[in-house]
Amino acid sequence: MPIAIVLALAASLGIHAATLFGTDVELFGGATDEPVTLHAELQPPPAAKAPADSKPESKPPVRPRPKAKPAPLVRAKPSPTAPTTPVEPEVPVPVDESTAEPATADAAKPPPEPVKPLLPAHGVIRFIICMGTSGFQIGRAEHRWEFTEDGHYRLYGVTETSGLAALFKTVRFENESRGRLVAGGLQPEHYLSRKNGKDANENADFDWSSPQVLLSRDGQVRPILPGTQDILSLNYHLAYVRQPESGATLGVVTGKKYERYALDSLGEEEIDTPAGRFRTLHLRAMTDSVTEIWLALDHHRLPVKIRFTDKKGDVFEQIATELGTP
Repeated sequence: MPIAIVLALAASLGIHAATLFGTDVELFGGATDEPVTLHAELQPPPAAKAPADSKPESKPPVRPRPKAKPAPLVRAKPSPTAPTTPVEPEVPVPVDESTAEPATADAAKPPPEPVKPLLPAHGVIRFIICMGTSGFQIGRAEHRWEFTEDGHYRLYGVTETSGLAALFKTVRFENESRGRLVAGGLQPEHYLSRKNGKDANENADFDWSSPQVLLSRDGQVRPILPGTQDILSLNYHLAYVRQPESGATLGVVTGKKYERYALDSLGEEEIDTPAGRFRTLHLRAMTDSVTEIWLALDHHRLPVKIRFTDKKGDVFEQIATELGTP
């Protein structure tokens, strides 16, 4: 029986480690064409500016500025042909001015202002992990988050065995998500994972200029769609999803792969937890397994309960025991 408990905990660790929600639908191929088209459209504007800027070559016969610099060049080479020399100094002058203009325009662009977070600037949620619906505890978990004034965020999660399960085998899984807060919600940049203090090799680095993600597990680079989350940031990005009561579809990087998660809304429910009674929105994702999440509507849509049902029908619940928010 104790061995079964440890194996059950390993499955419950999947809530944070691998497949919180999951479908096998991967949208590759088409997404890689978009950046190519954008790069092609960005090239014509500089080419169009060159002839427009070259017009001043015929306009300024009077060269008050160039005289100070090109004067030595004119006298050093062809002094008898001084009347024809205006062509030489005028060539570099418009080139210098044209290159200076775009730089000035770029410098004039104000940096984007940080987006104000919907969640508290920092906080913590603690959970118990139970096997089945009888409340038999096999583990515990904790999430911490922080939003900085410069528009960045950091999420940290830890899941570990507790009670009887910890007597037979200690398992501790940590994961971390770092990134920026943008208009559409969380935009992860780095996802890290550790098991029992060692690198779990289920990390991901996001490149939003492409957009694509590098998975450390197999070293592959995968194209991703805008709004994609990692498995930890997903729980807190839901606070920024518009009308989640109508359902949503999101890209998710688990550390092993990139998937699309379809979330169905089961409506509002009031639930009792050790952390209190909450009015929640019940979401569900169904694949070969089922994952359900309850978001506290009066507490920034924070996750207060997660239920995972595996392929065999075994149930594991993660229930909030404490919401430490300002």
